[in-house]
Amino acid sequence: MADSGSPYTRDLDKTQANYTPLSPLSFLARAASIFPDQTAIVHGSSRTVYAEFYARSRRLASALAAHGIGKNDTVTVMLANTPPMLEAHYGVPMAGAVLHSLNTRLDAAIIAFQLDHANSKVVITDREFAPVMKEALALTKVSPLVIDYDDPEFAQEGERLGSLDYEAFVMSGDPAFAWSLPEDEWDAISLNYTSGTTGNPKGVVYHHRGAYLLAQANILTAGMAKHPVYLWTLPMFHCNGWCFPWSMSVVAGTHVCLRQVRQKPIWDALADEGVTHLCGAPVVMSTILNAADADKRDLGGRVVDFFTAAAPPPESVLAAMKDAGFNVTHLYGLTEVYGPAVVNEWKREWDARPAAEQAALKARQGVRYVALEDLTVRDPETMEAVPADGETLGEVMFRGNVVMKGYLKNPQATAEAFAGGWFHSGDLGVLHPDGYIQLKDRSKDIIISGGENISSIEVEDVLFKHPQVIAAAVVARPDEKWGETPCAFVELKTGASVTEDELIAFCRERMARYKAPRHVVFTELPKTSTGKIQKFVLREMAKSV
Repeated sequence: MADSGSPYTRDLDKTQANYTPLSPLSFLARAASIFPDQTAIVHGSSRTVYAEFYARSRRLASALAAHGIGKNDTVTVMLANTPPMLEAHYGVPMAGAVLHSLNTRLDAAIIAFQLDHANSKVVITDREFAPVMKEALALTKVSPLVIDYDDPEFAQEGERLGSLDYEAFVMSGDPAFAWSLPEDEWDAISLNYTSGTTGNPKGVVYHHRGAYLLAQANILTAGMAKHPVYLWTLPMFHCNGWCFPWSMSVVAGTHVCLRQVRQKPIWDALADEGVTHLCGAPVVMSTILNAADADKRDLGGRVVDFFTAAAPPPESVLAAMKDAGFNVTHLYGLTEVYGPAVVNEWKREWDARPAAEQAALKARQGVRYVALEDLTVRDPETMEAVPADGETLGEVMFRGNVVMKGYLKNPQATAEAFAGGWFHSGDLGVLHPDGYIQLKDRSKDIIISGGENISSIEVEDVLFKHPQVIAAAVVARPDEKWGETPCAFVELKTGASVTEDELIAFCRERMARYKAPRHVVFTELPKTSTGKIQKFVLREMAKSV
């Protein structure tokens, strides 16, 4: 108990002079003040300096406020990696609102659920996604203000869904809008939905404090000097782009927007813009490496830092990336911890190890970010820490300021996630003697394909809807390009004659295409004596499919 008579507690209060709520919004204001003419955003032939970036973000906040948007209102965006997505990361919270970024690969039903659950007041949508957004808006109970974005670097074909144009909307705002920091750094800044392992996805709420801390931790983890050049191959809708939209303002770096992850544009950006850093799933590495020789460019001896999460890259890919001029660092995290919060900190003495041993070391998830208070592997039942022997399985757990506020409108799930004073990741792993963690399995059977989370249960639910299917189980199948892909094991009714291609097509018609199984195996499912499907057996079988 604090001693009220202590000189360290008497007459030493928080005041306007010595305390300010932490928020990443202050990073952009600082960058624009000190480096107004530094290039902030590159998008095709356009260049935006920090002074303009800041002014446009303030205009967006002003325009939203003029339409009645304020504290804790949800603003939803359906955007590719384009300048409006970056402006939304500042302009929306400057208005006091909460930014909700939609995964552009989702189907209409899931989008509609998110819009209703988040009670979206505004939707800013790229016209490329008009077909799925039109269907989603027709399914919703809410009636948000819809703003269409025309990307000048993209041939728009989608119809207009709203009465407002994004550019006109932004220009209607005041570039000197008097925004303010949040009253409390615990206030919500963004909303990101999980993939939904059972039923509907859960809405993960981030606060300003966590975003501020993780954004700075990114700079330290990535070893960024002043004015880095960051290429957007990671979708910004993934955990707010792992907080890098805010990170780059810390060091007045340049965002190089990339609407689509394609080989020639990547190599052109790497060479022409002097890219220093990029992030992405293993599939991005495959895209880079498998480019035609005519599309590859000379990087002039520069080493580009590449940060990847999801499944660890194979030894051959790591070697090829090194030869191509990239230094690969493996990260790990979840939506609930603002994206990656664990890094495979590489030690210089490991450079002398054989290539195979280095690959094994790189496959480990690693140690906590500086912004994460604690990382552990524990028995989820007893909450006892597992021994650091690299063999004893436990659940990976997190604690600290870069753990979410909780799940929106879901107190039971929040309580379960935070049971025992730790965030339960649902991932099973081991703790090595040197303190590095390594994942061994996913207790929720999530499949990570190309950086996208796919719920095996969701795929199974679709398969069960086919009239010829009597039983189905979906597991991850290792894939050199995508990291993992869904592999379905199916039992058919007697006399059924459905084919693999027909079942895959059936799934693609009822869910996002990337979630559909790539392979279907017709077999009797292995079960325990109590009838539970033995997925560990199927995972081994999938490796030989």
